[in-house]
Amino acid sequence: MALPKHVDDAADRLHEAFARIEEARARPTSQESLREWLSALTDYAQALMDLHEFTNESVHEKLHVLAGLLNAEPLPEEPLRDLASRPQPPPGR
Repeated sequence: MALPKHVDDAADRLHEAFARIEEARARPTSQESLREWLSALTDYAQALMDLHEFTNESVHEKLHVLAGLLNAEPLPEEPLRDLASRPQPPPGR
């Protein structure tokens, strides 16, 4: 599945889970309504995490394209915190 499709799917799941949360909150408090609320909240958190991951991946892909267009050095795959230990290029490059 293409990345934009993953983002759309995660956004749809987020909206569906939010609707289920609201439905469960509107019901009188019972074990069943709390169970439904917790299940919906779990699905919401999972969809939000997926949406965050796919959005970051999309930004990362776009940065690689921009770096290529600018003939810049390839972007590192490791986290940014590891960049501090890398030798810095000379000024003016």
